[in-house]
Amino acid sequence: MAPKPPQPMDVLIVGAGFGGIGQAYSLRNLGLSMKLIDSLPDVGGTWLTNIYPGALSDTESFVYRFSWDAEDLRTYPWSRRYLRQPEILAYLKHFVERHDLRKYMQFDTELLSAQWVEESDVWEVRVSTGETYWARYFIPAMGVLSKANFPAIPGFESFKGRITHTSHWPADLDVTNKRIGVLGCGASGVQVITNIASHVSSLTAFIRHPQYTLPSNDRPITPVYRTWVNEHYDQIWAQLKASFAGFGYVESNRPFFSVDPGRREQLLEDLWNNGNGLRFMVEHFCDIITDADANNSVCDFIRRKIHQIVKDSEKARKLIPNERFARRPISNDGYYETFNRENVSIVDLKETPVEEITPDSIRTADGTCHILDIIVLATGFDAVEGNLLRVNIAGRDGRSLKDTWAEGPKSYLGSFAAGFPNMFMVNGPKGVFGNVIPAIEASIEFITNAVQRAESAKEKHGSRGVVEATFQAESGWGERCEQAAKGSLFSEVKDSWLSGGNVPEKPVGVRTYLGGLGSYRAMGNSATKDTWEGFVPL
Repeated sequence: MAPKPPQPMDVLIVGAGFGGIGQAYSLRNLGLSMKLIDSLPDVGGTWLTNIYPGALSDTESFVYRFSWDAEDLRTYPWSRRYLRQPEILAYLKHFVERHDLRKYMQFDTELLSAQWVEESDVWEVRVSTGETYWARYFIPAMGVLSKANFPAIPGFESFKGRITHTSHWPADLDVTNKRIGVLGCGASGVQVITNIASHVSSLTAFIRHPQYTLPSNDRPITPVYRTWVNEHYDQIWAQLKASFAGFGYVESNRPFFSVDPGRREQLLEDLWNNGNGLRFMVEHFCDIITDADANNSVCDFIRRKIHQIVKDSEKARKLIPNERFARRPISNDGYYETFNRENVSIVDLKETPVEEITPDSIRTADGTCHILDIIVLATGFDAVEGNLLRVNIAGRDGRSLKDTWAEGPKSYLGSFAAGFPNMFMVNGPKGVFGNVIPAIEASIEFITNAVQRAESAKEKHGSRGVVEATFQAESGWGERCEQAAKGSLFSEVKDSWLSGGNVPEKPVGVRTYLGGLGSYRAMGNSATKDTWEGFVPL
């Protein structure tokens, strides 16, 4: 069969999760030809594939959505403080239908390669269907947490039961009365363990780095509360977009040690009983993630709570972290209480590492074979740049993105890469840390501003319409991210997905901007809309 001729278009977006959907929405009225492709069979991205029991967002429902459609904010239903996976997926499908975005989309189409063609100022993009596109603007929106991280354990192929990663949970997987082993205790591990323990014959949690996890305090919302939110959405979003982390509540300016010990304890108790992991860091105190002594005091508080909840002292010992409270916070719906069940046990992988997987067990270094029917890998993701480096992307002079980022990913404002003209990354490496939806929206704003400016220059001045960050700007943004990280205790944790240390042989370094959503939006919008600072002249 003869190869299909290339299809020219203005915009090619890759990914139909929040990022790709939002970018299509933002560009839809600019008069550009556009296509959005995704390897999955429908919209949703992470929220289409992460269907494991208990999957939910720990960002509160009223701000885990796009801010752009005021009527939709006030009328679309949500009934609880947090959205679970089916509700988030339903919302994304609703948004796509409401704004007629499906006409741009093509599913079951995987990106294979993208090459910048200097002579014609287009990206030559090849996909799994055999099609080739010539796109003026190439926009990967492939997700920060989308490429699964699989541990290198001998014997995977020998296991006679079922093995699943939480991000690829089979729809037909029934854990009822089964012997389950869960590797990992990040967000997905915490959610799975909490939600399946009461249904299984036995659950063995294999834990290497226990993490601090705080009650989510999920609950139904009242009609009075919903009415209040609807009436105040303008103020809510204005405050959120100017805030540090963008979670829809006012962040504290109170230093931890500015109040007496009794009052500190009261405020921590309030966070434990009414907050979640993210609120715990920033709602009542301003320096938990910057002041080591304040952080140590918070760690002591959480450790005391674990001892109070977990009745078995040995289990409690294995669940208590010995590091700072400085990872991406995790929320739970009864995680520590789950370990009071007789059918739930813990293997401390620091004491007895996994040696191999056998046909019916996980064997640890002490010789114990933990007999299992199902192994659940809650081992997280090759985060941030993982999906971008999974495919062959080559910019100027044929230089690959993989080679360019061999010592760690680089960007300008988290959306633009020097040497990769007209390639725009939605919420890419060194984008802002915080609520992912406003972070995505900020990145989309920068990209849309850049496209509009390029199109205007092309129309008015005959410009080639090529947007490219300078190497100087990219280097300067990297330094700014480094400086912001130095003020945060997050930088001390070297094995987090935020630093890349959770994946063997991956370069460890700063992958997010920790200077706050408000300053990020101000700098990005100024550069892309007003000054054009950091870009090659159009």
